[in-house]
Amino acid sequence: MRYNHDPRIVLTLDAGGTNFVFNAVQGEKEIIEPVILSAKGENLSTILQNIIEGFRQVKFKISGEPVAISFAFPGPADYENGIIGDLQNLPSFRGGVALGPMLEEKFGIPVFINNDGDLFAFGEAISGFLPEINQKLEEAGNPKRYHNLLGVTFGTGFGGGIVSRGKLFFGDNSAQGEINRIRNRIYKNFDAEESVSIRGIKKEYAYHLGINIASSPEPKDIFEIGMGTKQGNRDAAIKAFETFAVAAADAIANAITLIDGLVVIGGGLSGAFPLFLPKLVDEMNGHFDTLKGTQLERMEINAFNIEDPRQAQKFYSSSAIEIPVPMGERRVIYDPVKKICIGITRLGTSEAVSVGAYAFALAQLDKNIL
Repeated sequence: MRYNHDPRIVLTLDAGGTNFVFNAVQGEKEIIEPVILSAKGENLSTILQNIIEGFRQVKFKISGEPVAISFAFPGPADYENGIIGDLQNLPSFRGGVALGPMLEEKFGIPVFINNDGDLFAFGEAISGFLPEINQKLEEAGNPKRYHNLLGVTFGTGFGGGIVSRGKLFFGDNSAQGEINRIRNRIYKNFDAEESVSIRGIKKEYAYHLGINIASSPEPKDIFEIGMGTKQGNRDAAIKAFETFAVAAADAIANAITLIDGLVVIGGGLSGAFPLFLPKLVDEMNGHFDTLKGTQLERMEINAFNIEDPRQAQKFYSSSAIEIPVPMGERRVIYDPVKKICIGITRLGTSEAVSVGAYAFALAQLDKNIL
């Protein structure tokens, strides 16, 4: 369901460890210049006052009354009840903070809080990656349509969210989509995030150079070194992103084995896709060994790099055939090739989260109305 012509206004917040960025969304678009306040404070009370003040300033800037507040906030949390748990980046939040109920009392409207990975996936499912892929399939004359999406974010951490047939997937403990907790294929006693993150890239580059991680350049610089546009050890840069890709591929393949849908990648590291995406897709299409000495495909599904024009052409082309119905004359359509594609955010990570927050709030409101 699209909300691009919906007149309702929702107040939003992008909550980082340094700044809180407030805005208002209408018709899937941010409609004011953002209000930016510090996320730092001497105590919890100061931070909560900043959150209240940010929403007050946004409310003052808009014409019309907002119908809800909806935003992403770090976890762990009980998102359904608006309670924030013990946060690493915002250490004042300890022991359970009822942020949602507090804001509902202050502003008198419903408040929805979720994880940024979940809202990123929802935004891309609403008006980004998922509808674009289905539109291009239609233009290619391919009858196949996709309804499920795994959104992953590569940045300071490794996040994820799942959308199934138009609905954001929720677990029973607000712990859904936590793809970072999948075991690291390369470093067995670590989680995947230790490789699929900014620190993972820096660690691998430092390892191949034999230097301390503190002396490692930032991923943007390592990417430029790997692309040959900046001086540095290009071989080490390429190997760093290959290790990143292998760990990410294993985690995503594990998730897709259960989800069976498209994959969209966002986050600060997504722009480095020329260095990691080909390797990531190749790894997902790899094989397991068996006790018989044969090989078994890593996934039941074939993954395609949609950013590669040649692979995109193969993905959009229909592989459907007609087969006869036994003991009859009728023929039916059958596609023997199971496909998914993997690509980069179409909206941009921040906008996708904003659209996801907006659409999620309206979907919840409409459900409550019904």
